[in-house]
Amino acid sequence: MSYVALYRKFRPDTFEDVKGQEAIVTTLKNQIKSNRVGHAYLFCGTRGTGKTTIAKIMAKAVNCENPVDGSPCGECEMCKKISAANSMNVIEIDAASNNGVDNIREIIDEVTYSPTEGKYKVYIIDEVHMLSAGAFNALLKTLEEPPSYVIFILATTEAHKIPITILSRCQRYDFKRISIDTIAGRIKELTDKEQVDIEDAAVRYIAKTADGSMRDALSLLDQCIAFHYGETLTYEKALNVLGAVDSSVFATLLDSVIDKNIIGAISLLDEVVMQGRELPQFINDFTMYLRNLMMVKSADVPAEVLEISNEALAVLKAEAEKLELETIFRYIRIFSELSNQIKYATQKRILIEVAIIKLCKPQTESKPDSWGDRIRALEDAVENGVVVTQAPAGAGSAPVAKPASRPQLPKAVPEEVKKIAQNWGPILDAMGQPLKSILSNVRLSWGEGNVLLMVAENFIAYEKLKDEGNMTTLRNELEDFIQKEIRIELKKLEDGQYFEDHYVDIIKSFNMPVEVEE
Repeated sequence: MSYVALYRKFRPDTFEDVKGQEAIVTTLKNQIKSNRVGHAYLFCGTRGTGKTTIAKIMAKAVNCENPVDGSPCGECEMCKKISAANSMNVIEIDAASNNGVDNIREIIDEVTYSPTEGKYKVYIIDEVHMLSAGAFNALLKTLEEPPSYVIFILATTEAHKIPITILSRCQRYDFKRISIDTIAGRIKELTDKEQVDIEDAAVRYIAKTADGSMRDALSLLDQCIAFHYGETLTYEKALNVLGAVDSSVFATLLDSVIDKNIIGAISLLDEVVMQGRELPQFINDFTMYLRNLMMVKSADVPAEVLEISNEALAVLKAEAEKLELETIFRYIRIFSELSNQIKYATQKRILIEVAIIKLCKPQTESKPDSWGDRIRALEDAVENGVVVTQAPAGAGSAPVAKPASRPQLPKAVPEEVKKIAQNWGPILDAMGQPLKSILSNVRLSWGEGNVLLMVAENFIAYEKLKDEGNMTTLRNELEDFIQKEIRIELKKLEDGQYFEDHYVDIIKSFNMPVEVEE
C-alpha cells in the first residue's frame, strides 16, 4: 500500500478526536442529540483548523445508525461507507473548480431526489467564496428552503467574500486558530504512535511554525521525519529542514544593529544566505522576534502573551533593556515594509542589506519615528566629544567657530519680484483651489536676476507644486498680475532646516505681513 500523509492518516473520525474547536464540537453534538439539526451551516476560519474534517464527521453523525453521544459510532454500515467515500449521501464539491451556474443547477436537480439509504443527503461545498455571483443567486432559494433530508455545509477561508443573502440563511461557525499547546500535544501523540523519537523543543518549534493550522503542523512534521528518517528529530534538525533561523542569530543581529556595527550585521546575513535559509522567512521570523521584544517592553505580564519558555523570556528581557520602545517600533516598521517589498523583488539580499543599514543609521531616514534615534545619536556624539578639524600649521590660537551668517537682501531686487512680494496677500486671495492651499505652505525668497524663489515647507507642497499643471497655472497668474514674464525656481526645506538660515523672507523685508485664509 502507498504511503499516506500524516494529516490524512490521523484525520479525526469522531467529534472527540477533534482538537482545538471544543465550542463548535459541543454545539453540533447537542444539535444532533436533540434532533435539532439545521439545514445550512457556514464554517469559516483559516486553513487547517478542521472545517472540512468536522463537516465529514457531521455527515456521518446525522446518518449514523447508532450514534454515541452525538458522535458517529464508526461501526455501522453508513459510517463505513462515508469513511471510505463510497456513500451517495455525502457529496463533496470544490467550488474553486466548480463555481459556475451550471454546477449549482446540477446540485439543485439532485436535491429533489431523497437519499436511497440513511437519513440525510449532505452537500459539503469547500472554498464556497469562489462561486460566481450567478452561482450564489442560483443557490439562494434552495439554501433557504431545502427538502427536509438535505443539509448544506459551506466551508470558506474568506467569509467576507460571501454575499450577505447567503450568510443570513446559514448558521455561522468561526473556527479559531489552534493553540501551540494543543498542536504540540497532538504532534507528541502521533509521534508516539509512529514510534518517532523527537525532542520537545522540536515539537514546540513545529507547532509554532504551523501558525495555528493543525494540517500545516502535520505536513511539516512529515517533512522533518522524511529528511531525518530513523534519527532522533532534534530542534537543530527541524530548523535545517524548514529553512528557519535559530533565535540566537536574531539576538546577535540585533546586538550588531544596536552597536551600529554594519559590517558585523551584513556578515551575519551572509552566513544566513550561505546556509541556504529562506530570506522571506528570515524577515518574518526577525519581525516576530522584534514583536516579542515589544511585548516584553510594554506588557505588564509578558509571559501571558508570549508562547516561549522561561529561559527564552529571560533572554528577551535582557535584550529589551538595551532598546527604547520607540526604537523597536521603528525596527518593526522597517522590516514590515521590507516584508511587503521582498515578495516581488529579484535582489532580495540587497533589500535586506538596505534595511539593516537603515536600522544602524537612523539619519538615513526622514520619517518621524526615526527622530528619537537621531537625537540620541547626536547626544552620544556630544557626550563622547565631537572631532574638530585641526587648524593649519602656523595658525595662532585654537580655531574659534564662527556663527553662520544669515543671507541678506541684495541692494537691488527686481521690480517684478518686489511687486509680487508686496501684493502676495491679494494674489493668494485670487487663487483658486487647490493651488491656494498649496501656496499657504510656501515662502517667497529671491534668486539671481529676476528669479522668484519659492521654498516649500513640506514634502506634499513641494510635490504638488512640481506638478506641471499647477506650476503653469501659477506662472500664468503671476505674469497676468505683473504684466511681465517671470522665472520661478522651486526648492524644498530639508528636515531640520530653518527657512531664515538659508533664505531671505522678502515679504517680511518689505514689511508686508500676509495672513492666508485656508
